[in-house]
Amino acid sequence: MSKTILVVDDDPHILDVVTFALKKANFTVIEAHNGLQALTLFDHKAPDLILLDIGMPELDGTEVCKQIRQKDTLIPIFFLTAHDEEIDRVLGLELGADDYICKPFSPRELVARIKAIFRRINNTAVTEEKNHKDILSHGLLQLDCSSYQVSWDGQLIDLTATEFALLKTLLLHPGQVFSRNMLMDQAYSPDIIVSDRTIDSHLRRIRKKFLVVAAQPLSTVHGVGYKLNNCQRNG
Repeated sequence: MSKTILVVDDDPHILDVVTFALKKANFTVIEAHNGLQALTLFDHKAPDLILLDIGMPELDGTEVCKQIRQKDTLIPIFFLTAHDEEIDRVLGLELGADDYICKPFSPRELVARIKAIFRRINNTAVTEEKNHKDILSHGLLQLDCSSYQVSWDGQLIDLTATEFALLKTLLLHPGQVFSRNMLMDQAYSPDIIVSDRTIDSHLRRIRKKFLVVAAQPLSTVHGVGYKLNNCQRNG
């Protein structure tokens, strides 16, 4: 079945270029010209992935991302941004975006990244079903790989698909220190290349979410990378 992608951009030329490339790659495309329209289409059309421009009238992409993440923590969101400033890219990742691509961009690269994230999601589902390891746990931390639910001492934590993949990689090897490159290799498809800043932003967001339940499952090993803590109750 063809995947449905919601493309949100107020530039008609960008919409035309992206829509043409995606349809040529056999995706179904829904177009939105502003943030408010995007939210309406998200609620009624249930897309499988969202390509979201940051700079739009009425409601910008960061606010759209924020509102969508309150409803759905797993749908992949890619930011399309004309901004060169690093702060804009980092903000998008902090809000829950899975990746970003800067304008001007290659339609071929965009399609490749989208296919890669769908492959990663599908491969994860197939692997978990094959291995019959739906539930992974370490101390108070538990990951349900069939429903993508994460909990700490029974309290649910909402993570995006990318955040889930990173935490799962660390959970499978508790105590082992992973460099950013190792996390990239384990949690991302081979044809997706992300920056160190992207990895840091996703892990920082995971930590922020666990602070809500007064937990801190991750440790930074300065100059090396990250590892999973013992995940026991403090005190």
